[in-house]
Amino acid sequence: MKRILTIAGSDSGGGAGIQADLKTITLLGGFGMSVLTALTAQNTIGVSAIHVVPPEFIGQQLDAVLSDIGADAVKTGMLFNADAIEVVADRLSAYGIKKIVVDPVMVAKGGDVLLVQEARETLAARLIPMALVVTPNIPEAEVLSKRSIRTKDDIHEAARIIHAMGVRYVLIKGGHLAGPAADYLYDGANLVEFSKPRIDTPHTHGTGCAYSAAIATNLAMGPGIIEAVQKAKDFMHTAIRFALPLGKGHGPTNLFAGHARELEKYRVLEALKAGLARLQTAPVGDLIPEVQSNLGYALPFAETHKDVAAFPGRLVRLERSVVPVSSPAFGASRHIATIILTTMRYDPEFRSAMNIRFSEGLIRQCKALRWKVCSFDRGDEPEAIKQREGSTLEWGTERVLSKEIGIPDIIFDRGDVGKEPMIRVLGRNPEEVVGKVLNLGASPQLVE
Repeated sequence: MKRILTIAGSDSGGGAGIQADLKTITLLGGFGMSVLTALTAQNTIGVSAIHVVPPEFIGQQLDAVLSDIGADAVKTGMLFNADAIEVVADRLSAYGIKKIVVDPVMVAKGGDVLLVQEARETLAARLIPMALVVTPNIPEAEVLSKRSIRTKDDIHEAARIIHAMGVRYVLIKGGHLAGPAADYLYDGANLVEFSKPRIDTPHTHGTGCAYSAAIATNLAMGPGIIEAVQKAKDFMHTAIRFALPLGKGHGPTNLFAGHARELEKYRVLEALKAGLARLQTAPVGDLIPEVQSNLGYALPFAETHKDVAAFPGRLVRLERSVVPVSSPAFGASRHIATIILTTMRYDPEFRSAMNIRFSEGLIRQCKALRWKVCSFDRGDEPEAIKQREGSTLEWGTERVLSKEIGIPDIIFDRGDVGKEPMIRVLGRNPEEVVGKVLNLGASPQLVE
């Protein structure tokens, strides 16, 4: 197991600092170690107090870890003052540490100073030249380069200035600029862009800490710098997308989101098998539409259709029974996945859906059961969306959910030219969806 050391401050709220670093290192498969530089009284609103660790004790912590366990990679975060930087630089040099990621933490999200003014020159002169990678955000890059950054050209110029300090790679994080969330890696000759769609959330506490810890962990594992940054970028994108709205201010990112998604794969497939077995206990073949049916179930924190499992080849009718063409698999149905993913944007607990045959009698039955019934009209669909393959279901589901409070039990449409009318049954899991379908299958009004 690779050994990754974080040298940073403690966040009592658990969202940033060594707490975020150690969570990240562990989730990515490394063995995390820590050297504390400061204790902060901190939560999602801000930093209320800082207790600085004496530089002598910082050195003692470094000696204890590096003389015994060693480190395959090191990341630095909050160092606070020049004395701490000097000690860290001396020890990392003495122990011959090569893979060093410097996150030049200067100011907290709430505006609290985490690196005093007089220490910034020391950081540039002593620690940055030792680093393999330095990861400033835009405000930090402006301080280090002593120039304003507003455009990509400004980023390029700032990266050149910082690179001239002696660091091998400069990664400027562009989250403070408008547009996609793009970061830029400079190696002295080329500027490589890493871009993800921007996520509209205030809950980004600890993003920089976890990002640099992820890069350090990936570098310890052996990939080159571009792969290490890309993997870290992907990891953080998922963590931000499913950020936790904890506290009264900037909540933390959800570092566990991607890991939780992987852990659930077996259970998702087994739930679909159980749902199908339950469907096959009743004569509900009459509910299968002409285009066939499918039952889908998404992983928690699903992002794409590959995170949604369904039955390849769909579910078909055999006399009055429902039979699968194949066992459930991830990425098996874009249609049912689109419905589920769109629904999860409004309530991530609703991760399952099934499409069944439309009839007016079934709609009456749903209403008689006091279900929440919603619909969309394909005739209202913009022509541009009609022309894009697979866009109708996202448009129709979004049109309904954007107007509703809470998730309906079913969403239906009465079809269009060349489009079969359809009912989509929604639920939190296959057991809930199948229960609703079986309830409808018992209705005497199917043929209407």
